[in-house]
Amino acid sequence: MNCISLIGMPAVGKSTIGVLLAKALGYDFLDTDLLIQVTTQRTLPQIIAEDGFLELRKIEADVIGSVDCARTVIATGGSAVYVPESMAHLRILGRIVYLRADANILQERIGNLESRGVAAAADATLESIIAERLPMYERFGDLTIDAGQNPAIVLANLLQALGVNADIN
Repeated sequence: MNCISLIGMPAVGKSTIGVLLAKALGYDFLDTDLLIQVTTQRTLPQIIAEDGFLELRKIEADVIGSVDCARTVIATGGSAVYVPESMAHLRILGRIVYLRADANILQERIGNLESRGVAAAADATLESIIAERLPMYERFGDLTIDAGQNPAIVLANLLQALGVNADIN
């Protein structure tokens, strides 16, 4: 198995599960949101405030397109699915896993959309973002895992779905 990329809504647990999965598999871990921040020397909310959400999506596509790794779990930003070339690049690197959670769980975890740095129009609601992105997550994900539960359970289910026997303690 080569790289495993995690896609899904903001606050679904891509980074949390990604770190746990990388540890269980003995892989490296890469968070593309953090890579964007290091590359631009700005936070995601700063990029959105200064240049707009579409510029954040462009930067995200450039960053994902530049990722060259092996044996790595990649946590993507929630908007990675807007650029088919980004998803094609991740597919070349390995499998893509869609982490899914119900809107009420996401709302509880996200809190304020604006302070979270979500790459969406200013008038977007969580429900409208989910409705817009859901078909893309489902299309690009090789596997879909319910991430609306305890991270240890999500990890165990993910490892099972990947067909991996790993010590998760």
